[in-house]
This record gives sequence, structure tokens and C-alpha cells, in this order.
Amino acid sequence: MPELPEVETVMRGLRARLQDRVIVHAAAHRADLRWPLPPDLAATLTGARVTGFRRRGKYILMRLDGGLSLLLHLGMSGRMLIAPRDARPPGPHEHLVLETDDGWRVGLVDPRRFGAADLVATSAEDGHRLLAGLGPEPLEDEFDAARLSVALTGRRTPIKAALLDQRVVAGLGNIYVCEALFRARLSPRRLAHSVAGRRAGRLVTAIRATLAEAIAAGGSSLRDYVQPDGELGYFQHAWKVYGREAQACERCPGPPACAGIARIVQAGRSTFHCPRTQR
Repeated sequence: MPELPEVETVMRGLRARLQDRVIVHAAAHRADLRWPLPPDLAATLTGARVTGFRRRGKYILMRLDGGLSLLLHLGMSGRMLIAPRDARPPGPHEHLVLETDDGWRVGLVDPRRFGAADLVATSAEDGHRLLAGLGPEPLEDEFDAARLSVALTGRRTPIKAALLDQRVVAGLGNIYVCEALFRARLSPRRLAHSVAGRRAGRLVTAIRATLAEAIAAGGSSLRDYVQPDGELGYFQHAWKVYGREAQACERCPGPPACAGIARIVQAGRSTFHCPRTQR
């Protein structure tokens, strides 16, 4: 599933093409994705002017001049494609299509239909059922060592699992949690409640740096993810641990002192880490 850097990259691509444009035609080619679409979705979007964008966790909010926002979630296989209106016909899995007054078409493509689209009052975005329980944004000032320490107080789950809980911090997923824990030199097995004070500060710094570098690289392309213009992200080439089982750790001298990056399974998910330097 696309994580914060991929969603941020998609949002920026949409903003570059749609900001201040009028949607002259909208079409919903099915009644539902993961959940039913609003029955008046296409009619509401047609004729609306796009006034702004916001990302909240792994969700995109496209704000309209009528006081509503279009909420989008890419799910596991969803992607947004932008192309000139006459470049090609909509594909078989292009479930929502927007056409703009300057001749472009934006399509939500979702073969597995785990994504979502909904309408919400712009003034009530944070109260939407999908957003109401989200934790702080990791790239904003509200996310700091003190807040993370409080969020982890009393949690006896591994820190890896705690960071995947969207109520603790919004937008992180398996890839970037593994990468951030490596940067912070924290074991994914460490109990969450023990990550406080200076450890929490190291982790906050590592999370911010990891996400910023990933956004600058256009995210990580894994399976279905592409940017709205069809380009791939490149951060997968900078992974330090994720997907690198048995490969050398850049911080270690190699065998016999270190056997390389290890993979363990936590809650059914693969976790990659350096057992020698992550404590």
C-alpha cells in the first residue's frame, strides 16, 4: 500500500495539474470501490473549481469551491493517472474520471478496488470517519519527542507495531518504519514504552529524515505505484534495510562480526533490520 511519501508525491502531482482548474466533466464508472461512492459524486464534481489540496496521513483531500472536499485513498493497487483528454480512452479499471477546462483528464485506476472516494465538508475534514482517529503528521511541528513519548507510554507491543498504528503517527507503513528504525539504531523488537526521551528524539529525527528523502525521490515504486505522470519513484534504490535480507549492512564490518541484514516476521509482516547495530 502506498505510504506517506507516495501519497504526498501523488498529491503534489494532482495539485500541479488541477489547482484552480474547473472540472468540466466527471464520471464514476461504478457505484463502489472499497465502500459505496456518494450517489451524487459525478454531479457534484462537474462544474466545480479546485481550490486546494491537503494530505492527511495516507489520504488526499481535493478542496472545491462549493465548500466540499473530495477524499481519495489509493488502497493497495490504486493510482492516479494524468493525461491529455484525447490521449487515450479510459482503461477498464479507471473507475473515476475528471476532465478539466484546459483539456486534461485525471483517472483513479484501482484494479483491486481497495481504494476509496468520498465527499466531506471542507470545514469538517478532520471529523470524517476515516480521518478522525489519525495521529499527528510526522512532518509537522506537532510531532516531536514529547508527543511520541506520551503516545508510547504503557505500550508493551514492539515499537515496529506501535509505529504502524495510525493513531500513534499518521502515514507510516512497513517500508518507512523499517528504514526509520535503522536510522535511529532502534531494534524493531524493542518494547514501545521504552522508546522515550532521547530515544524518542532520535526516532522522530529519523522518521522525518527518511520521509523527506523519500518524497524528494518521488517515493518508492513497488508493484503498482507510479507517479501521476506515469514516472516511477526512486527511493527503493536508497533503502538501507528493507528488502535487503542477508545483504551487507553499511554500518558493519561484515562477517564474522555481522551476518548482514536480517528479516523477521512481526504480526504477519516482514521486518528488516541490523541485529548488530539496532538495540
